[in-house]
Amino acid sequence: MGRPTAEDSGKSHAHTRRAVLAGGALLGAGALLGATPAGAAGKVVAERRLDDRLVELTVDSPALGGRSTVALLTPRGWDGRRPGDRWPVLYLLAGGDGDHTTWTTLFKVQELAELRDVLVVMPGMPLFGFWTDWWNHGKGGAPRVRTYFLREVVPLMERDYGAGPNRAAAGESQGGFGALGLAARVAGLFGAAAAFGAPVHPVRHPEMWLSGAKFVGVDGYAIFGDPWKQWKTWLDWDPYHHAAGLRHTPVYLASGDGKPGPLDGDEPDPHIPGTEKWVALADHGVTSVTEAVCGEETRMLGDRLASLGAPVDVHIYPGGHSGTYGYRELRHALPMLMAALRR
Repeated sequence: MGRPTAEDSGKSHAHTRRAVLAGGALLGAGALLGATPAGAAGKVVAERRLDDRLVELTVDSPALGGRSTVALLTPRGWDGRRPGDRWPVLYLLAGGDGDHTTWTTLFKVQELAELRDVLVVMPGMPLFGFWTDWWNHGKGGAPRVRTYFLREVVPLMERDYGAGPNRAAAGESQGGFGALGLAARVAGLFGAAAAFGAPVHPVRHPEMWLSGAKFVGVDGYAIFGDPWKQWKTWLDWDPYHHAAGLRHTPVYLASGDGKPGPLDGDEPDPHIPGTEKWVALADHGVTSVTEAVCGEETRMLGDRLASLGAPVDVHIYPGGHSGTYGYRELRHALPMLMAALRR
């Protein structure tokens, strides 16, 4: 075997990070409805055109306590837009690494002809941000990732960038947690939502997500608190706990089962200290305990939604948490998302 190239090393590093950064912002509907486009709290301080359709914005975000990046995949006619021109919007929420570029590098959204007349908005977020306003050991404050999305990203898009009121959302890993949590807690925000390999019932496996945060140098207890002391906070953010809010929202749920699949790479998931219990409990043949846990939570939420009569489609497949299945699963979810945007 030859020496790994720089490209191979980059792929390996990305795989390792994505394997532990498992996939929110949750806010009452009244707070969102009070955030009119004219009241956008964030400020765009730079715009950069990357190609004929892709535009990258740098946003000064009070909610995050710093700057963030939002990428736009623009629709036909967008460059010549006039005041009042509006397009349906697909919001794509980043996974735990916070990297918005995943949507163009792994998911290849720019190749989808169905999105030529849709404004696609891809905001980044802080590392392991969980699309959540962090508890911060009871002090609150930045990063307030849900507030960033609801009070900054959405209003800015609707005020200055042609985003209309027809919205759908999808997310990978933690982004799926965010898309479903927002849809469940903010009535009418999204016409449909999809989650790929996401922690959709994290209170069920708190050690997994706390250990994953520690593994990448993040204080997991600052996000939701201690699950045994601040369990009400964990429940308040948990999409499964708010499944009733999705009864009238089409939902697509997809996850691997943690066993080797056809799109997995050669590199196994790294061992994450603190997850030994879930490794021991995993089914025979599981090589990605992170994805196995996401798969279990996905099944649970799917069953819960089905029991409520909600319009849900669940796809569990052999595969790990590398993110390589998102390309396929986004395309499976796209007809549902597009139907919501055409209403």
